[in-house]
Amino acid sequence: MPLFTFVPLSGLYAIQKPIVSTYFYQIKPRRVITLSKHQSTSHDKALRHSDQLKISYSRSSGPGGQHVNKASTKAEVRFHVQTASWIPEEVRNEIILKNKTRINKAGELIVTSEMSRSQQRNLEDCLQKITEMITEASQRPPEPSEDDIALWAKRLEKRNLARLKEKKMQSATKRGRKVDFD
Repeated sequence: MPLFTFVPLSGLYAIQKPIVSTYFYQIKPRRVITLSKHQSTSHDKALRHSDQLKISYSRSSGPGGQHVNKASTKAEVRFHVQTASWIPEEVRNEIILKNKTRINKAGELIVTSEMSRSQQRNLEDCLQKITEMITEASQRPPEPSEDDIALWAKRLEKRNLARLKEKKMQSATKRGRKVDFD
């Protein structure tokens, strides 16, 4: 029996990894990993420019029994935002503005993950977080329509009238307290 089996699934391919049961010595399928057709995403860009990413692993906090004291599963990905040439300048500036608390004094964006007990899953989670940051920073707000602009102008005028009315009432109240000694 081969170690890996490639199974076609409607345009996708799956890899089946068998595992040998210690009790019955028979081979059983362990897990199926599906691979889709290649699509270019920000996640792929981050992987392509992995030489600019500094990846480190450390011990994770939280529950996990004895395993948590032995394995370094917490993933930490750092990269210098200003020198990340694979991100457009406008997006880099937006990332810096939106993630001030995640950037250290050296200008490195620090993303960590300790959700899983697997290094690989935590690394994938960090890369997914970076992808989401880039996607969020690259989105532009929609242009307001003429109706929206008219509605905002109407509301602004209404607020100003209410403010002036309140101001006149306050003025009248203070004028009524004034004592004229002449």
